[in-house]
Amino acid sequence: MEIRGKKAVVFGGASGMGRASVELLAARGADVAVLDRPTSAGAEVATALGGRFHPVDVTDFEATGKALADAVESLGGLHVCITTAGGGSVQRTLGKSGPHDLDTFRRVLDLNTVATFNISRLAASHMSRNEPEDSEGGSGERGVIVNTSSIAAFEGQVGQVAYSAAKAAIAGMSLTMARDLGSLGIRVLAIAPSLFETGATQKIPAETRAALVRDAAFPKRLGRPEEYAKLALAVIDNPMLNGQCLRLDAGQRFAPR
Repeated sequence: MEIRGKKAVVFGGASGMGRASVELLAARGADVAVLDRPTSAGAEVATALGGRFHPVDVTDFEATGKALADAVESLGGLHVCITTAGGGSVQRTLGKSGPHDLDTFRRVLDLNTVATFNISRLAASHMSRNEPEDSEGGSGERGVIVNTSSIAAFEGQVGQVAYSAAKAAIAGMSLTMARDLGSLGIRVLAIAPSLFETGATQKIPAETRAALVRDAAFPKRLGRPEEYAKLALAVIDNPMLNGQCLRLDAGQRFAPR
């Protein structure tokens, strides 16, 4: 899909990989709306790029639908949806204090899996109204959905059972969702990053960082948000990429702990 002139929304676009995606989309000529928590830097990011900010808590599923609808109305359409919002907790299936808290498990799935699916289904509805893109080869695309999994989906570490389950679901839904939406010309992919430079990792001491990436093949460092954004835009650009989860991990495989 040609990016210039397209309408895009980025959930979690106020920081980290989401912000980098917003900035690169804008640089490539897309009209972008930033959706993030009300307390985030979303308004600042959007203003700097001439975009729009729509505050939202993705775990409020009804409000998410309204925020997305408002964003689409302000943009005048929707062709690209990137979701980076998410998070996790550390708790073993059975720990010293007893079994894993069930409410915590549900919250992690709501924040990651359910929120991502909710955004994707609603974005697909908006994209389905587009005229098919008249591109070389007659691909007839209407939209691209890019979701965020994690390599924890495949090699979850001790204490990551809720997060691993949530991110594995995002990876797993990609092919089925792509098949569901293929007749409409809408592609669906997920990106599974390793450890990246985000707000959650910036306070980690250098010595600890080195230990965290020792299993990587090359480069042995945390990923950079712009590297996620480059892959997201490559996904949008290439119509043959569809229905899969792409690892972005420098060849790293998480050890058990």
